Amino acid sequence: MPFARLASATTPTCHIGLGLAAVGRPGYINLGRDQDLPPVRSVETLRGRTHELLDAAYAQGVCYFDAARSYGRAEEFLADWLHARPAVDDIVVGSKWGYTYTADWSTDAAQHEVKDHSVATFERQHAETAALLGDRLDLYQIHSLTPDSPALTDKELHARLAEAAAGGVTIGFSTSGPGQADTIRAALAVTVDGEPLFRTVQSTYNLLETSAAPALAEAHDAGLTVLVKEGMANGRLAGERAPQALRAVAAEASLGCDAIALAVILRRPWAGVVLSGAATVDQLVSNLHATVPDLDEEQLARLETLAEDPGAYWERRGQLPWH
Repeated sequence: MPFARLASATTPTCHIGLGLAAVGRPGYINLGRDQDLPPVRSVETLRGRTHELLDAAYAQGVCYFDAARSYGRAEEFLADWLHARPAVDDIVVGSKWGYTYTADWSTDAAQHEVKDHSVATFERQHAETAALLGDRLDLYQIHSLTPDSPALTDKELHARLAEAAAGGVTIGFSTSGPGQADTIRAALAVTVDGEPLFRTVQSTYNLLETSAAPALAEAHDAGLTVLVKEGMANGRLAGERAPQALRAVAAEASLGCDAIALAVILRRPWAGVVLSGAATVDQLVSNLHATVPDLDEEQLARLETLAEDPGAYWERRGQLPWH
């Protein structure tokens, strides 16, 4: 698996990845976006911001970069960066298929992305991704599986994914929604010719949404690499928006709330890569301080009280506007 490259990395930040959802398109649901990005978000402006973040992340020892077909031009921006830096061969590149970006570079589109886990969508998007990333693509994930997704039972799709795996691409999946644990367990049971299909899982896990933890531990024990997304809860755990308990622990550690929130995830024995969704270099640098704090049991206990009911968490997330 490509994530074996991380095992030999020596930097403290090698298990922090950079996700490009916030900078590959002008609109997204993260809070505080109006302050993070300029009011005029042209393609070239966000291309430059993405490359700036990639440069800063790589310089600090970040080894995993995560995109998706639905992240606007994120794959294109990442491909441009890789093409200009052929010597960068010690990283892992992941992307996702299953959502089609439909906002046409607008922040106020009626619909920003359309979900479809069909074989036809896989074939189209796999070709699109391959045209951009070529043999630099290490990991291709089904985007946002849920318990009712046909991708969990579509044997033809499983066969096509297995063909891609035989060609050298690791196959994984991401999850979303209050049923993440059920999705993970169902995906672990998917096999092709008696062999497990999926080798990675990327799920939402943070101080507010902890429900997937037992299933992620099971996935880790089954040999999958676990990637954690939305560790900042789309900005709800950052700065002044953070709950008081988190702000108190951050003050005690003389670090940002973001660093503490991500540090808690890094402590989980099943967490292979924890994604930063930074939109600015300052945010990225602050996120990377997650490797610093040594939280004690009393502090961790206070932070554990922040967990919400998953249904309530996902309902609130679904109400976040696209900025």
